[in-house]
Amino acid sequence: MIPKEASIGSVREPILKPVPIAELRPTQITVGMREVSARRKRWKSQTTGKQRAAFLQKHLIPVILGSGGRHYILDHHHLVLALHQEGLDEMYVTVVADLSSLDKKTFWLVLDQRNWMHPFDHNGIRRSYEAIPRNVREMRDDPYRSLAGELRRQGGFAKDTTPYSEFLWADFLRKRIKVRLVEKDFAFALRSALKLAKGKEAGYLPGWCGPSEG
Repeated sequence: MIPKEASIGSVREPILKPVPIAELRPTQITVGMREVSARRKRWKSQTTGKQRAAFLQKHLIPVILGSGGRHYILDHHHLVLALHQEGLDEMYVTVVADLSSLDKKTFWLVLDQRNWMHPFDHNGIRRSYEAIPRNVREMRDDPYRSLAGELRRQGGFAKDTTPYSEFLWADFLRKRIKVRLVEKDFAFALRSALKLAKGKEAGYLPGWCGPSEG
């Protein structure tokens, strides 16, 4: 449950509300499980109720309302799954758009057109929206998404507002680094990724920092 210190009355505008994590619907198929683990560690570092309340208020979950008033996660899938694994029952959400009046087909069409969903599997293959899990527990691991996340933290590319930018980098790395290496020797795979990130081949990707000298 959300700590008492995080009562709705203390939350800044716009008016927010807690929603059970079990009722939050993903808009993507995969996450990077290393990323999820990192967020679990960060949550554990918030040791007091006051710290955790402040953390939850700072990390609001943007959602889109769909048919039946269901809440579809627009961002922070990794965090939602991490806190669910840590035993949290609900999280604060903020509604970005209300599409509850649309039929299912039109709803997903709008999400697709606005780049509000990422229906790609762990192999980087696009699937039907029907392949998107109905809850965060069922999302699959994409090790390249974890590699891309760590690559950004190591300065391989800059944080960018492009939707799903880490997934674009993940697909770039997927074609150039074997999955066995990512799974068995993540540190070596990261060093390889850092070299690739500075190459001109990566120039089309969001947040590219330019070619390495020499």
